[in-house]
Amino acid sequence: MSLFKARDWWSTTLGENEEFDQGCLCVADVDNSGSGHDKIIVGSYSGFLRIFSPHPLKAGEGIQAEDLLLEVQLRDPILQVEVGKFVSGTELLHLAILHPRKLCVYSVSGTLGNVEHGNQYQIKLMYEHNLQRTACNMTYGPFGGVKGRDLICIQSMDGMLMFFEQESYAFGRYLPGFLLPGPLSYSPRTDSFVTVSSCRQVESYKYQVLAVATDADTRKEIEQQKMTSGKRLVADWILSIGEQALDIRIVSFNQTTFSILVLGERNFFCLKENGQIRFMKKFDYNPSCFLPYCSVSEGTINTLVGNHNNMLLVYQDVTLKWAAQLPHIPVAVMVASFQDLKGIIVTLSDCGHLQCSYFGTDPSLFQAPKVESRDINYEELDVEMKELQRIIKEASKTQDILPKLEKDDDLTLVASVSSDLDSVSQAVESEFESEIIPSVTVKFCIRSRLIMKKAVLSINIPFPLAITQDQVIFDLLEPDVTKTANVSVFLKGNCPPADLEGSAVISYNTPTELNPEGVPRIVQCKFRLPLRLVCFPIQPSKAANHKLTIDTNKPPVNLVNLFPDFVDRVEDDSVNVLGFQLLAGRKVALLASKTSQRYRVQSEQFEDLWLITKELILRFEEYFRKQGIKDFTCSFSGPLPLQEYFELIDQHFELRLNTEKYDSLLSERAVQFRAIQRLLLTRFKDKTPAPLQNLDTLLDGTYRQVIGIADAAEEGQRNLSRGFTRLKSATHLVTMLIGLWQKLSKDQVAILEATFLPLLEDGQELGWEESVDAAVSHLLRTCLSKSSKDQALNLTSQLNIPKDTSRLKRHITLLCDRLAKGGRLSLSADPVAQETIVMPGLPTNSPMPKSNA
Repeated sequence: MSLFKARDWWSTTLGENEEFDQGCLCVADVDNSGSGHDKIIVGSYSGFLRIFSPHPLKAGEGIQAEDLLLEVQLRDPILQVEVGKFVSGTELLHLAILHPRKLCVYSVSGTLGNVEHGNQYQIKLMYEHNLQRTACNMTYGPFGGVKGRDLICIQSMDGMLMFFEQESYAFGRYLPGFLLPGPLSYSPRTDSFVTVSSCRQVESYKYQVLAVATDADTRKEIEQQKMTSGKRLVADWILSIGEQALDIRIVSFNQTTFSILVLGERNFFCLKENGQIRFMKKFDYNPSCFLPYCSVSEGTINTLVGNHNNMLLVYQDVTLKWAAQLPHIPVAVMVASFQDLKGIIVTLSDCGHLQCSYFGTDPSLFQAPKVESRDINYEELDVEMKELQRIIKEASKTQDILPKLEKDDDLTLVASVSSDLDSVSQAVESEFESEIIPSVTVKFCIRSRLIMKKAVLSINIPFPLAITQDQVIFDLLEPDVTKTANVSVFLKGNCPPADLEGSAVISYNTPTELNPEGVPRIVQCKFRLPLRLVCFPIQPSKAANHKLTIDTNKPPVNLVNLFPDFVDRVEDDSVNVLGFQLLAGRKVALLASKTSQRYRVQSEQFEDLWLITKELILRFEEYFRKQGIKDFTCSFSGPLPLQEYFELIDQHFELRLNTEKYDSLLSERAVQFRAIQRLLLTRFKDKTPAPLQNLDTLLDGTYRQVIGIADAAEEGQRNLSRGFTRLKSATHLVTMLIGLWQKLSKDQVAILEATFLPLLEDGQELGWEESVDAAVSHLLRTCLSKSSKDQALNLTSQLNIPKDTSRLKRHITLLCDRLAKGGRLSLSADPVAQETIVMPGLPTNSPMPKSNA
């Protein structure tokens, strides 16, 4: 908002429900009084013509009746009003009114009144022209250098310029390449007309060129001009401004250089007479109107610019000199002189608010009272400062970004997963074939302490699992009333999921005293889905290509106690081998040693080991926690299955390359398809039909190629999603084995998982390979570096898809080697901090075990 407001000198509101626009305002001594006082002429789209002679308003009084000189309702809407020497044989000023289908020229005269009601004014029609085309706007001036009179040029909606030499019609010309009408102005110095075409370029046409060009009253005659010897209409100069124009003004003041001013939608241009840009100003607002006027400084131009923020701004060339607030959005602005008061600003809004104002400020009579001096108690200030510092120090210790859930929180969210699978499966549209696709019900309980409106529950589960309803909306939550929502989860994609953990978030608004609508807040919870959702028990198979051995520090546990949902109770409950069949994967076998504390997980596919291995460790921890044993640990002695892991990386990378290839090929075929369409469209539009030259056959063949490539690209994207899920499973497995192998802490395992799993989804712009390579390289150059020279190196290159995966595999191998030699993961790059992290009892120089794959 502006610091200053435009000072209201005189204002009124015109009519009711009337509309006004840019050409509806004019200021001139229209009655030829000779006093030098201007009158305000306003025309409306409702056909009302009003003429005002404003007088300053006294305090508490409204507009006086004598301020309105004339009010007449015409039959047709008034598009534009202008005042000039429009009648032959006299140099008196007359009023020209442009209607959609008529041009009328009136004389305005006043008669001295004999009573207190004042003078009487009337208008007299001098002549009129009926237009054959619908008018848009008009301009006037001494066309061709005539003396003592003004000619009128009207632009029609279909692009024809109609010239009138006062009472007679002269000629008409069509503008070339016309689509929509733009602003039109006449330049007396160059005797040319300046407009802005639909091509967003400023065009100038000489009056002489327009006059001698072949006459054209119809579009058909314009086309015939190209075939005859008539002179074609050619622009004097053209300048592209890249936007539509709102208005054009010609500046030819005595102290300023001749200029052409163009007001665009976001820019303000000042052009020389040959079309070159003298200067331009870029606005950060949407202008609505403008008016140049004479500047005090020689060689500069002052411009009034109104905008849609109810502001009126004054620019000297491109420098903002003043800004004032208006009570309305101006669509037209003029500068007038009233009763020895020069420079009054007249503005008109689109709804008829007419105001005469001036710039300035009223003097302020307020004086600040003297401040009473008082003694300062430094001891109290010192105590207050220490208390504030203590509060700031305690607040800065809090590192949690999300607020902790308190017992008396406004809303609680609890998720409970059913212990049994659904008796009737809710699975729909599954991508793999199976007789029975199980589903499980998850129940969400929401309880609120306050009345809340429209709480939204959003549920997220990992791909390729699906859910019957991922969003639930509660229109009203009453206090201490539990609302529930039940959803079913099932396997939809044709691959095992990389995780069985889901999450739910409920968003709501908590009303406060300052904000009755409420402050947005969220509550979230996590839940784990049962293993039975993605696999079922089978007879175990001893043949397997991939095997892992997990060691524990506790006596062997019977598998019946660990997996009761996969084993039927029998008299001999000693079971040391279990078989699992993944719904969208291979068979997995779990073997427990009867004498040692080892457990083996084996499968025909490497990534399928992950879910069973993770479930085994989780059930171990739960089993020993119930037994009251707290020192249970698992370990892995190797070798790390890096070779199998690298094969999955290569497969995923190849799928990315195939997807990129299909996208590129689809783009090429689409360009070819559009080019053939353009050629066919040109042939069909041609008045003289030509043979298609098999373009229709080529179009049909290209269309089939586009459809085929698009189908292949969709299939490639589905394969890439499945490949990324398998890669995530293998990555989870490798990071877990590295943590068990080197006995890493939870914080270090979290860093390792963030390094190898930086993305939730894989994409072409940023893929898994380059992201992991950058993260691993960062660890190698910081916390796992061998020297300070390596720590000084930083990654500055942009992440792009690599040519191959050799560099990534080399960095992963180097990461494992440095962990085997005692390196530890940390977010700090300080070598001293790294030495303090090394856990006691671990070998610091043992070599990394190598994979036998």
